[in-house]
Amino acid sequence: MSYLNLGIVAHVDAGKTSLTERLLHHSGVTDRLGSVDGGDTLTDSLALERERGITIRASVASFPAGDVTVNVLDTPGHPDFIAEVDRSLAVLDGAVLVLSAVEGVQAQTLVLMRALQRLRLPVIVFVNKIDRRGARPEAVADAVARRLSPDVLPVQRVLDAGTPAARVEPLPDDGLRAWLAGESRRGAAHPVLFGSAVTGVGVPELAAALGTYLLVVADGGSGGESDAGSGGDPGAPSGVVFAIDREGGRKRAFVRMRSGALRVRDRIDLGHGKSERVTGLHVAHRGTLDPRSAARPGQIAVVQGLATARVGDVVGPQRPGDERASQFPPPSYETVVDAEPAARGRLYAALSALAEQDPLIRVRRRDEEITVSLYGEVQREVLAAILQREYRVDARFGAVRTARTERLVGTGHALEIKKQDGNEFHATIGLRVEPATPGSGVTFELECERGSMPPAFFDATEDTVRRELARGPLHWPVPDARVVMTHSGYSPRQSHMHQKFNKAMSSTGADFRGLAPRVLAAAVRRAGTVVCEPVHRFVIELPEDTVGPVASLVGRLGGVPFESRVGSGGIVVMRGEIPAGSVAALQRDLPGLTHGEGMCRTEHDRFEPVREVVRA
Repeated sequence: MSYLNLGIVAHVDAGKTSLTERLLHHSGVTDRLGSVDGGDTLTDSLALERERGITIRASVASFPAGDVTVNVLDTPGHPDFIAEVDRSLAVLDGAVLVLSAVEGVQAQTLVLMRALQRLRLPVIVFVNKIDRRGARPEAVADAVARRLSPDVLPVQRVLDAGTPAARVEPLPDDGLRAWLAGESRRGAAHPVLFGSAVTGVGVPELAAALGTYLLVVADGGSGGESDAGSGGDPGAPSGVVFAIDREGGRKRAFVRMRSGALRVRDRIDLGHGKSERVTGLHVAHRGTLDPRSAARPGQIAVVQGLATARVGDVVGPQRPGDERASQFPPPSYETVVDAEPAARGRLYAALSALAEQDPLIRVRRRDEEITVSLYGEVQREVLAAILQREYRVDARFGAVRTARTERLVGTGHALEIKKQDGNEFHATIGLRVEPATPGSGVTFELECERGSMPPAFFDATEDTVRRELARGPLHWPVPDARVVMTHSGYSPRQSHMHQKFNKAMSSTGADFRGLAPRVLAAAVRRAGTVVCEPVHRFVIELPEDTVGPVASLVGRLGGVPFESRVGSGGIVVMRGEIPAGSVAALQRDLPGLTHGEGMCRTEHDRFEPVREVVRA
């Protein structure tokens, strides 16, 4: 048996979920078609997804295409859930990029295609909705060549486009398909196919094309569907965790298997300090998750028992390419979340569980304030609904704001000696803080002797330092810092004669947890910090006669256009950078300045000191 892990990616409303349902129905996995409008699709199983008509979490289904088992990941299309798309891309063998024959190339289409090209994944372009009124399949194919890649080649033509009778027929072959198959499998060229997920036209041809134009992974010798035997899968199991969820309160890790065989009762070390036993295992098969005793190369395994598993973890030895699991940048926005006092503990626990499923959701808690990072307004609405439905927590979300940070500008040192100069704690702590390279995180080092006091007191100090850096003196997190403990001291366990341990005379972890925030705050104040905001790179495609007004808008919003060059069809490509807080205004005003033809995509680049700008 051979496997193909396929991603179906698209801009919102291009029809990718409907296409997945049609592929499952065509292959015989389902006996009736699910409908996005009807809320009964197989892949959009989350109730909120069915209600909103959008895909939020990457879903996994499986169907046969000839002698290939296709594991299809129906990924989100809304940009607020781009992290889900990213995790899916990390485990794919190929992708189908879906466009609407009516709307054509859109901003998110460009973002997705660039990500696929960066990973050099084989891509089939599928132009959907050829039966819709206003369908322009040939014009859309031309736009794909102009805006996505010149290395695309239609292998069909459309007859009676824009009518219910729309259909496709193949172009003359003349050896073209064999050449295109080789080029496509190495990501150097992309076939373009046409069809309609609603009527089913073109879907059989697409299903047949999957094994021709995309990479197929041969099973290591499991012998078809049987679990029997242990031969044919040499070596330790190897795979990548690309999603986490919970079902019935039990944590499940979705693993794309790369080599070896993963079996129930195997012990797995994910690098979190302890090995864990696989207690349950399912494999995606014919639209369901079937219980199995083993998972093998190319399969998608849903694994229970891995309590410490996180998205991006590698099962087995690391190898080149593992780093591609997190290509997309962190969120640039955040919001404060609150609930009734009695529910705040449950709110934080629920958000922490959701952050475990999505490592790009970052949750901070300081005193009574809880902050969560986001990609945008829609994600905030979805989080609120999930908290209410799945965790029974009625959360109140504040306005979405730019996620700023504080950067150390110098070196600062502070020292407090136990029971001296107002230090009421049985603890001596000296800390030095220094700037660190952006993106390097927080490091904690010792200049004092590790044996100078019990390890638990060092651990209490480090844990407190890391927690306290979640909010600097200007109330934003300090994500990058080198912290050095320069001095340490404690009072050994003491007691009055013939009496029990006396806390008033001896050090405890509470002394170090109580003193560390004060010493750290003093060191950070002496080092000084500057507030930084995320800066995005942008690429705008616009008509040539609108360059001046758009450049002026970018400047008013605090952005800087770096270059503008004329492409094919009189379309100008403008590149530059802009503060993340201005992105919404840019995207709001761009259509009016470009006769509705401008498209903008942005991507987080770096953090820079905050600049005052005029918000349009």
